[in-house]
Amino acid sequence: MPGFFKALGKLRPIYDWTDKIIMCICKLLLIGDIAITTMAVTGRYVSFVPDPAWSEQIVLTLMVYMAVLSATLAIRRRAHIRMTAFDSYLPPRLVNVLDLLSDAAVLGLGIVMLVYGIKVCNSPLARFGKYESLPQLSRVWMYLPIPIAGAGMVIFELEQVFQRLEAFFVKDDRSAKEAA
Repeated sequence: MPGFFKALGKLRPIYDWTDKIIMCICKLLLIGDIAITTMAVTGRYVSFVPDPAWSEQIVLTLMVYMAVLSATLAIRRRAHIRMTAFDSYLPPRLVNVLDLLSDAAVLGLGIVMLVYGIKVCNSPLARFGKYESLPQLSRVWMYLPIPIAGAGMVIFELEQVFQRLEAFFVKDDRSAKEAA
C-alpha cells in the first residue's frame, strides 16, 4: 500500500503547479476588479475619465470567478470552514474517518457542479443570452465559473482524499512494523 501512495506522491508537482496558476489568475482578477472599479468610480466625478456602462457587470463577473477559484485554493490548503470543536476530544482515527467523509461530500459536490455546470453552459439560455450592457458578450461567461469551480474542487479534493487515505493506511503499516 505505501508504494501506491508513493506513486501518487509524484503527482504533487502537478498539484503545486495548478495551485500557482490558479493563485496567479486570482491575483489578475483582483487587479482587474480594482482597476475597473477605480475607473468607474473616478469616471463619476472626473469628466475626462470614462465611466463605461458595462463596468458593474464585469466587476461582478470577475468577483464570481475570483470567489470560486479561491474556494478551490482553500480546499487545497484545508482552509475552508469546518467544524473542529470536538476533534481534540475524539480519537485521531475517528477524526480522520470523519474528515474523509467530509472530503467525499465535497468531492461529490464538485462532481455535481462540474456536470451540471457544463449542462448550464451548453443550455440555450447561456449560449444565446447576452449581457445587458455588453450585447456582444455571451452569458456563457457568467455561468462558466460553475464548472470551473467543480473541476478545481474535484482536482484538489482528490488530493485531499488520497492524503487522508495515506495517513489512514500508511500509519498503520508503520505502527505494525514498530510493534513487530
